[in-house]
Amino acid sequence: MADSFPRQEARTRRFTLGVPRAFRVSPDGGRVAYLRSKSGSDPVTCLWVLDVGTGEERLAADPGTLLPGAADGEDLPPQERARRERVRELAGGIVAFATDEQASLAVFALSGRVYAVPLAGGAAPREVATRTPALDPRPDPAGRRLAYVCDGALRVTGLAAGAGATGAEAAGAAGAEAAGAGAAGDRAVAGPDRDANVTFGLPEFVAAEEMGRLRGYWWAPDGSALLVARVDESPVARWHIADPANPERRPAEVAYPAAGTPNAEVSLLLARLDGTLAEVDTGRDAFPYLVTVRWQRGGDPLVAVQSRDQRRMRLLAVDPAAGTASVLREDAGQRWLEIVPGVPARTGDGRIVWTQDSADTRRLALVTPGGELEPVTPPGLQVREVLDVDGDTVLFTASAEPTQTALWAYGRDGLSRVSDGEGVHGGARAGGTTVVASRSLEADGVTVRVRRDGTPERSIASLAETPALPPPRPVLVSAGPRQVRTAVLFPSRHQPGSGRLPVLLLPYGGPHGQRVVRARGAYLSAQWFAEQGFAVVIADGRGTPGRGPAWERAVAGDLAGPVLEDQVDALADAAGRFADLDAGRVGIAGWSFGGYLAALAVLRRPDIFHAAVAGAPVTDWRLYDTHYTERYLGDPEVEGAAYDRSSLISLAERSVAHASARPLLLVHGLADDNVVVAHTLRLSAALLAAGYPHSVLPLPGITHMAAQEAVAENLLKLQLDFLRRALPG
Repeated sequence: MADSFPRQEARTRRFTLGVPRAFRVSPDGGRVAYLRSKSGSDPVTCLWVLDVGTGEERLAADPGTLLPGAADGEDLPPQERARRERVRELAGGIVAFATDEQASLAVFALSGRVYAVPLAGGAAPREVATRTPALDPRPDPAGRRLAYVCDGALRVTGLAAGAGATGAEAAGAAGAEAAGAGAAGDRAVAGPDRDANVTFGLPEFVAAEEMGRLRGYWWAPDGSALLVARVDESPVARWHIADPANPERRPAEVAYPAAGTPNAEVSLLLARLDGTLAEVDTGRDAFPYLVTVRWQRGGDPLVAVQSRDQRRMRLLAVDPAAGTASVLREDAGQRWLEIVPGVPARTGDGRIVWTQDSADTRRLALVTPGGELEPVTPPGLQVREVLDVDGDTVLFTASAEPTQTALWAYGRDGLSRVSDGEGVHGGARAGGTTVVASRSLEADGVTVRVRRDGTPERSIASLAETPALPPPRPVLVSAGPRQVRTAVLFPSRHQPGSGRLPVLLLPYGGPHGQRVVRARGAYLSAQWFAEQGFAVVIADGRGTPGRGPAWERAVAGDLAGPVLEDQVDALADAAGRFADLDAGRVGIAGWSFGGYLAALAVLRRPDIFHAAVAGAPVTDWRLYDTHYTERYLGDPEVEGAAYDRSSLISLAERSVAHASARPLLLVHGLADDNVVVAHTLRLSAALLAAGYPHSVLPLPGITHMAAQEAVAENLLKLQLDFLRRALPG
């Protein structure tokens, strides 16, 4: 018997298994390395290589042969488990890899052990001798040495001799190399520190969770030095996450920087392989956030830093000889400055790639020698991310319409669109070879094409399963006076005029999250709910990305009012357009910010919303992290009114038990270290004190991802059962 959709979605990790990703193109354009599992139900990710010239695809590294039992789960170091939680990694096996400059060698970690594999030939991967557990291994640009983090220290060891040798042979080679000039024997180049709260070469919590910085060290192009993040978590408050289902276990202690409390202290060090170590003055008293570092051949390292209130950002150049930093430019704004992935970067001729917010457009820009900005994209084209710089060509994604993201290139010949057709596109580029990964409303999953002049177009197959579900056919509209992008889905069997349907809103609705896009895969769970007899409405209101700086910043000082108002407007518009929507039976369900929005809806507008499922909701923004929360609401000691205005706790405390109280189901993982379960417990206590009826579903051992197969499957079913009972008929 075929799986039900909830079981299939859970088993396939939301249909991400078997999808090619993490593309790395060699500088000569001849190879593309990427990650993909062997099937749509295989949770073990492998490393593959495509020969662009011949079209031959080769399995370069299979964790199943390197680490027997990988399919049954890996023995992950706690730091790696935390990193995967930060990036919402749903698979296992080789989930990240790094290459040398020529992409001729790749290294990766499995269960805290390091492996290296040649990408240009057919040699098998071999283990590299390192201390364990080894975290975030990266080769130097020449592929001679390996850097990695172990026990809080950044270490370097020999790699060239060990890449094709056994662990014992590699250890011997590294030891022999250490005796000569330019030695690269395994040694610490930064740390360890006597204080266990200090680490070298790893990102702190807010960098990984909120800034998109997943690494803490960067090689010099010649391999002679590294820039290293030193992180001191001593000032950060300690929270304790218990496992009530197993009371004999000690609670996990986490350093969690809640809004208004101290952050980790992060400094940037220059570590040379000759043993010298010096701090680079990045002005961290005024700019404590280390946003990103970029060290490319042909120029000094570039560093971006940000003030605590995120209203100022500096672009620095580091002199690697002197270990000093100079300010290339400083940007400032009345609200926060958004971090754009992929910048800064240098083109082949030394120009610096940056972005500029002007005319309500986030534009790609080049920094002039005088520090001024030269925009190179037009008003109205919202730059989303810089993906690669290939010589003088910049590959980036941008949106002229927020429901679509296209692939663009800017170079000496100007601006050109790379992707074809409507949809959501991404990719990679090097050596004149471009990888284009596309999703659309016309097809399931992802289509990957590899283009190179003079070579036939190649494809990289997605092995993802086809959903056991009628294909979603969302009707996309611009709703209400603010033209809120909205998707409406109906049961596949529904005929207009055949009967009125209860309505289910499925929003995320907050910053950095977008759900209304022209990609079929974005609507799979929504279509499943529609097949159960709902008309589903999804809306991207103010604060969501892709529509310009003013739209994003419209939630400043109030994370409740604008986002809820836009959901109400989208619902009213949809009900006016489609007569079969029953506005007298409206449910709302969401997770994370969507869970916050769902609970907010029934508490603040019970006249509109009749039932809600709130998964892992942020209920008191004082309990959420610094970098995210202070960006929108400011310092809670100064902007206390903004926190009260946006708080579900404050709203619940003003609630009273009366006929308008709506059914509310709160769901939360007890092991969640991002939105801790205290959010739900405090809201429940406030609702109980107010006499407001509600239900709480705790999930023992479950984190913010709620990715375990049985949990993911049954959560859909339990939500459906709750909504059916709450919205009778």
